[in-house]
This record gives sequence, C-alpha cells and structure tokens, in this order.
Amino acid sequence: MMKLELDVVARSLDVSSSTVQRWIRQGRIPIRRDGEICRFDQTAMDRWAQSHRLRFSPPEAPAVDQGVDAAPETLAAAMAAGGVFYGCEAETATDALAQAVDRMTFLPEARRRTLCEKLLERETLASTGVGKGVAIPHPRQPLAGCPESPVIATCFLKKPVDFKAVDDRPVFVMFILLSPTVKQHLHLLSRLSYCLRDAAFIDFLKTGPDLPSLLEKVSGFETRLESADSR
Repeated sequence: MMKLELDVVARSLDVSSSTVQRWIRQGRIPIRRDGEICRFDQTAMDRWAQSHRLRFSPPEAPAVDQGVDAAPETLAAAMAAGGVFYGCEAETATDALAQAVDRMTFLPEARRRTLCEKLLERETLASTGVGKGVAIPHPRQPLAGCPESPVIATCFLKKPVDFKAVDDRPVFVMFILLSPTVKQHLHLLSRLSYCLRDAAFIDFLKTGPDLPSLLEKVSGFETRLESADSR
C-alpha cells in the first residue's frame, strides 16, 4: 500500500496543506507518524474521503493532463487573456461567482454555466478566500473544453462579500483561475501567491487598477521571482 506525505495528500484532496494540518491537530484525518513526519495510507485516505464525501485523486490516478506538458505560462499572460471586470455587484459568494462568470464572454454560454457549477462545487469543499480580501476561485479539475492556454479573470467587487475566508475578511477581488493542466494551475497559483504576499500589492489592488497597470505590476513581480530562482 502506498504511503503519502502531507503535501501530496493536500493536492490529492485539492485543499491547502494548512487545512490538512488543522485536520491532523483536530484528529479528524487518519495518519501515521514517522518521527516528526506525518504519513498517510492511501487506502485509508480513500475510505476517509468517501465517508466525508470528498474527492481524493492520489498520484497514481489517471491525470487529466497526462502527456506532453505545455511550456510554463506567465502570470501576466494569463491575466491579459482573462481580462479585468469591475463593479461585480453581489450580496453572497454564490452571486459574486455567477456575476463574474457571466462576464467571461471568451467562453461559450454553455461552458460558462458549467464553469459556474464547478466553481460553486469547489467552494462548498473549502473557501477559496485566501485572506487579505482576496479569493482565487477555480474548478477542482481542468474544465473540459477549457481554453488552450491558462486564463485568470480578475474581478473587482462593488462591495466586499463574505467568502468565509481563512482570515474572515470579506473579499473585494477574485482571481478566477482556469488552466488546461494541473501543472500549469499549480505554477500560476504559486506565482499569484508570491504577489499576494506583498502588502503593497494588496493596497494596489484596492485601487481597482486598469489592466495595463495590473499587468505591469505583475510582470515586475515575475521578473524578481525569476531573478531569484536563477541565483
């Protein structure tokens, strides 16, 4: 039976590592300890996920994105493709997602309906509100017929909405992330998270910047990140 480590389990459940760590502290998830390392039995995890009505996609499961990997996409390029939407008016997270998806006219209407369903399904598992007034909604798996290249639609809400975020702050901006492969999703999520760790960037987002200004700012972050990675 295959043993899984914490970060693999988190990816397999499509939740954050911190969520898995919290479940461990609460005694809610089956684990075996190897010193300070937590290991998970795949069979036990599969049964646990089924009993909690969660999807569990372990590493050996058939992957949606098997085959030749596409070249890594830049965050700025994905944002340029997705565009920026302003003044999304909503009272709830459900309404906010519906309003935003309705504006994503680069997708056919039927595909938008499916996307909205998948985003709401993902939101019921765990909030995509990552804190600081930001949410990163995304489907659990790449959407069938997804654009060939990743897109991130940036949506500024008319007034902040409760997403039950990790820090309980209402969300004022959503980055709806669509990727044709899981690998590209994780790549862009990592880059976006890097930007969001900067307090000045959060303040910048609160001004509701136009697309050129947003892309310029994000490109600057990516340049610094690539420079650091090359050292």
